[in-house]
Amino acid sequence: MLLPTLEGFSPDPALESDLAQGLARVEASLDQAVRSEYPFVTTVSRHLVDAGGKRFRPLLVLLSAQFGDPAAEAVIAAAVAVELTHVATLYHDDVMDEAEVRRGAETANARWGNSVAILTGDFLFARSSGILASLGPDAVRIQAETFERLCTGQILESVGPADGMDPVKHHLAVLADKTGSLIATSCRYGAMMSGASPDVTEVLTQFGELIGVAFQLADDIVDITSDSAQSGKTPGIDLREGVPTLATLIALGGADPADERLRELLQRPLPDDAEHAEALALLRGHGALDEARAEAGRWADEARVVLAPLPAGAPKTALETLCDYVVTRTG
Repeated sequence: MLLPTLEGFSPDPALESDLAQGLARVEASLDQAVRSEYPFVTTVSRHLVDAGGKRFRPLLVLLSAQFGDPAAEAVIAAAVAVELTHVATLYHDDVMDEAEVRRGAETANARWGNSVAILTGDFLFARSSGILASLGPDAVRIQAETFERLCTGQILESVGPADGMDPVKHHLAVLADKTGSLIATSCRYGAMMSGASPDVTEVLTQFGELIGVAFQLADDIVDITSDSAQSGKTPGIDLREGVPTLATLIALGGADPADERLRELLQRPLPDDAEHAEALALLRGHGALDEARAEAGRWADEARVVLAPLPAGAPKTALETLCDYVVTRTG
């Protein structure tokens, strides 16, 4: 059996079966968590949940819980809470990006407008917070700290690097906040809620941050190299909006005269379809993509090293396998 969330990631059969059962429970709980007494609110709130997604964060909650008692009821609640938080950020991101497609479906902002999309994201944040409140004050505090980092990362991305700051260093710091923080929290919740030791919880939290950055670096590469059928979203959204990714920053930092046209295009948003297609084609053939892949690999390798203190067994092996998966996936 192959986990439906991550095609190509297949851990030990017994562990995979356990994870699949856990994810099925998460899915059922998500369906309940987005329901409202008002039908329209339910429709809009479940829009992106029903569109699917990799459920990467809930999977990491469940995997991390394997180092304690994976059957603890709080584990499923934590997995639902982190996915609700993630989906809420997608509603907001799509408004900021003026995106029209997400996970192969029309975005909420495209269908119902920006105001409804923003408020739906807020609604999901509220539902996530309510679930975490039932898990105790530490869970709420961790959520608040994570949410602060999510917002900080978005702000820093919006304003760009300070004068004299290395754009690549700034970009990696943004990714750590915007993506790494919630994935680190996913691992932390899984360990905490399962009763894993503090030392194991710390290792898994560090792993989550590192693999989260690797995951986002790889995701940005997929956005450039894949078509919409593979990635579930329109390719080159960041390129169109002028939002920097590691590959574009590397290309911009080059000095090869042959790349002058690409550098000129990358210095601004590209709303024009012809210019966007031109830039996408030039970037797909540029060495910056290989450099970005190598950087994603370095973060994944560091995540693998962090796992060393964990006890040997199927859960640790699965996390190590995940390090390979995140940098080799194509969608």
